[in-house]
Amino acid sequence: MADSNIKQHFRPDEAPFIDQVDDWLATCQNEYRPVLTEFLNPRQRYIAKTMANRVDEVRVQENGGWSGAEMQRMLFFPTYYQPAESDFELQLINVDYPLKFSELHHRQILGTLLSKGLKRNAFGDILHDGDVWQVVLSKQMAEYVRQQVQKIGKINVKMKLADLDEIVRPVTDWEDVATTVTSLRLDSVVAAGFHYSRNRAKTIIEHGLVRVNWETIDRPDYLLSVHDLMSVRHAGRLYLKEDHGNTRKGKERVALAVVHA
Repeated sequence: MADSNIKQHFRPDEAPFIDQVDDWLATCQNEYRPVLTEFLNPRQRYIAKTMANRVDEVRVQENGGWSGAEMQRMLFFPTYYQPAESDFELQLINVDYPLKFSELHHRQILGTLLSKGLKRNAFGDILHDGDVWQVVLSKQMAEYVRQQVQKIGKINVKMKLADLDEIVRPVTDWEDVATTVTSLRLDSVVAAGFHYSRNRAKTIIEHGLVRVNWETIDRPDYLLSVHDLMSVRHAGRLYLKEDHGNTRKGKERVALAVVHA
C-alpha cells in the first residue's frame, strides 16, 4: 500500500487510485517485467508519473494513439526494458456510416460504448476530423466492439479495424484562458470558465450536470487540482492546466483550457 506521505499530496477520493498505482509499481519491481494499465485520464497520469518518479528502478511511458491524446495507456517497465509501440496494445476503429444522410456526435458514440458495458477506462479518445469518426481501444476490447456495435442511435454503422498510422488529427476548439478565481472550488472554476454567475454554476453542479474526470460530482465545494478535466452538460469542457498561486488580493491565478459545446 502507498504510504500516507504520498497520499497527503492528493485528494482523499484519489486514495484508491494511488493504491492501484502502488500495486502496478510493486509488480514491475518485484516481477521485473512491464505492466500495462487501462486508459487513464490526465489527472490519473499525473499522479502515476509523480509516483513512478519516486522509484529508481521503474520508468514509465504513455500512449493514446496520437501525441495529443486525452486518454492514454501507461506502461511501467524496468530500466533494462526498451518499450515498443506494440506494447501498448492499441487498436484503431473507424466508424463507417452513411455520411451523406446522417450525422454523428461525440456524445452518441460515447453513450453507445458505455451502453455496451464498457467502462470509460476500456477505450481511449473518440476522434473526429470533420468527416471521419474513429475510436482508440485496447486490442482486447476492439473485437467485442466490432461485433456488438451495429447502431449508434438510429444510425446503422460498421466498426472497422484500422491501422494506427491512419489515425486522424481531431478538429479541436480548445481556447486557453488565463483568469482568477476565488478558490479552486468546482463552482468557482466552472463559473469562471463559462462566464456563469456563482449561483448558476452551483445549481447545475447540484443537479448532476457536471463531471470531473468522467465522474459526476454534485458538490459545488469539491476542490479541484491541476490536470482535472471537467465536462458541463450543454456548455462544454474545461481543463485546469496550471495554478499560478495567489494574487495580492488572495485570489487564485489559473490557466484553463475551454471548449464550448
